[in-house]
Amino acid sequence: MSKHRILITGATGNVGREMVLATIRAGLPATAAVRCPETARGIPSDFPMASLDFHESDTWAPAIAGHDAVFLVRPPAIADVHRNLNLFIDQAYASGVRHIVFLSVAGADRNRFVPHAKVEAHLASCGDAYTNLRPGFFAQNLQDAYLADILENNRIILPAGRAQVNWIDVRDVADVAALIFANPERHRAKSYSLTGPKPVSLDHVARIMSAVTGRPIAYEAVSIPGYMLHLRRRQLSAGAIFVQTILHALLRYGQGAKSDSTLEQLLGRPGRSIETYIRENAALWRVEDIA
Repeated sequence: MSKHRILITGATGNVGREMVLATIRAGLPATAAVRCPETARGIPSDFPMASLDFHESDTWAPAIAGHDAVFLVRPPAIADVHRNLNLFIDQAYASGVRHIVFLSVAGADRNRFVPHAKVEAHLASCGDAYTNLRPGFFAQNLQDAYLADILENNRIILPAGRAQVNWIDVRDVADVAALIFANPERHRAKSYSLTGPKPVSLDHVARIMSAVTGRPIAYEAVSIPGYMLHLRRRQLSAGAIFVQTILHALLRYGQGAKSDSTLEQLLGRPGRSIETYIRENAALWRVEDIA
């Protein structure tokens, strides 16, 4: 079986960093695509890097050159994917890329308003040399998208009502992607829904975080307009506010509570639980460890 050289986009993000490590563990040749290799963080110093900016089309061909597979991640700031990601996909296939694994989102097949749905549709229009990964909500959101609220306000603030969420660890998502790249022919034109082992309430997550950090962290359910205003105060772009609000509001209707056995079937083991993730990363939310 030949090994495909993989271009990992979003390599400094939560999933991208884990994808770098997953390719190392699997012995798959890969390159980390980042905007500025000289200042990139979180990537092993001896790992190959290439310059790539989805807003700068002249960086695409040099980054793609020498690769026949792509791990494609949509940057959160990009809402209009027709101007960049879909054109990047066209150039990748034209340059000889033989398989793209796209990091989509749960429900992309049913919600045409999220940008991921448009990318999925474009990949399908180009043929069958792709695999869509549709993970649920990342456990790592607690150290990324929700971090400022937790550290500054002792709150997880979401417009999710009393919903339950089946959190998935990005390390498991990266392991699935590496497995696909090792044998892409078996996964052509497939879309995989990926979830954690079981759904839990957001109050349950807050209680675990409180226990491991010694801080009184709570879940605060807010209205959709209130959440949009909250994100605006956090200085997110209009596109990011729109996408974040849609994805989190859908939790109210059970979007994030579903369980799916696909991840366990592919990896031959259960996914990591949210409890395991929180306990392993408790220092991220302890004020004394951050100060």
